[in-house]
Amino acid sequence: MLYDHVDFRVGNVARVRPLYDALLGAMGYTDLHADSESVGYHRPNETGDDAFFWIVHEDGHVPNGTRVAFAVPSRGDVDRLSAIARQNGAREFDGPLLMTEYSPTYYAAFFEDAEGNKLEICCRR
Repeated sequence: MLYDHVDFRVGNVARVRPLYDALLGAMGYTDLHADSESVGYHRPNETGDDAFFWIVHEDGHVPNGTRVAFAVPSRGDVDRLSAIARQNGAREFDGPLLMTEYSPTYYAAFFEDAEGNKLEICCRR
C-alpha cells in the first residue's frame, strides 16, 4: 500500500456527499464516520491496515489542478462506477475512454465533484 489515507478538503461537505457516498460506497467503503465538519469512508471491519478516504470542511477551499484517481481492477468497473458518479452529481465528464497516451491499456473516466475537485476512475489492464 502506498498511502494510509486521503484527507480531502472541500468547502461544503454536504454539497459533495451524495457523490462520495454513492461512489465510495460502491467501491466497498460503506463504514462511515461523520459529523458536521467531515465524513470518513472506511471498509467494514477495518483492521487499521486499510487505506481510507476522509472529506474535511475547510473555509475558503478553492479546487486546483490536483486530481485523485481511484484504481479499479477492470474496465467494467470503470464503466459501472462512472455511471454511478454521473447519477450522483459528478460533472465535467470525460470518458470512460482508452488513454493510449498514458499507456496502451490505460482506461479511465475523468470528472469533478460539485465543487470542482478533480477525480478519476482508472484501470491499467
